[in-house]
Amino acid sequence: MGSGGYSYIEISYAQLLLSIILVLITGIISALLQLGLIKSLLWGTVRAFVQLTLIGYVLSFIFKLDNWAVILLIILLMCYIASREASRRIKKPMVKPDAVSFLALTASTFLVGMIVVVFIVAPDPWYTPQVMIPIFGMILGNSMNGIALALDRMYGEIYGHLDEVEQLLALGATPFEAVRDYVKEALRAGMTPTINSLMVVGLVSLPGMMTGQILAGMDPAVAVRYQFVVMVMIAAAVAMGCLIIVGLSYRSMFNEDMALNEKLYRNN
Repeated sequence: MGSGGYSYIEISYAQLLLSIILVLITGIISALLQLGLIKSLLWGTVRAFVQLTLIGYVLSFIFKLDNWAVILLIILLMCYIASREASRRIKKPMVKPDAVSFLALTASTFLVGMIVVVFIVAPDPWYTPQVMIPIFGMILGNSMNGIALALDRMYGEIYGHLDEVEQLLALGATPFEAVRDYVKEALRAGMTPTINSLMVVGLVSLPGMMTGQILAGMDPAVAVRYQFVVMVMIAAAVAMGCLIIVGLSYRSMFNEDMALNEKLYRNN
């Protein structure tokens, strides 16, 4: 029961089926415009329903176990899946993008996530799955997109300016000095969506966590405080993840003699 005697409204299976109308409307628009998205739209809808249904049962089971080791394994699995998804977008990588993505996501997610869980939200016990899994999931979902954008931009910028980088190296610049501007562009690309979200939150959009809490009956003033914590933790995790993955990746473009790696020219 929330403030003012309000309690959350449960969605029945009949109401869930009724929501399919929204998918049909989208499908009709796609068909009329001949976008060729109907198959993907239907398959995505089916997958979303199956995946969410399964994760609902899995989370119920995990919540009952209330075991920190199981929660840790679940979060590591989430990091692995997120890193695989992020690395799929990277073209012509010099290092294994799934490996550096996993390292960057895991490091940034655990550092920021543990600060939020242990010191800010502070549940008892600290590994309460109802707190840890949603928070780490929100961090991963946003960091995944950030590092993918950053790494893709870095490779794109350097591949597009190989001659300029080579000239700077010939003039005595270090590898970092030669690619510094492109690294900055990559970091900006990865962080810009998150910064934009910070700018308009509450004015243009009511984020999912805040909306869900309000629908569940929580006092909006309390929901706002939770949402602010979520926004700043996401911004910190994205910034750290982008910095780690770009820092680990740019060096692979140079050989031991501080010259451009020959693979760059073969890939370009």
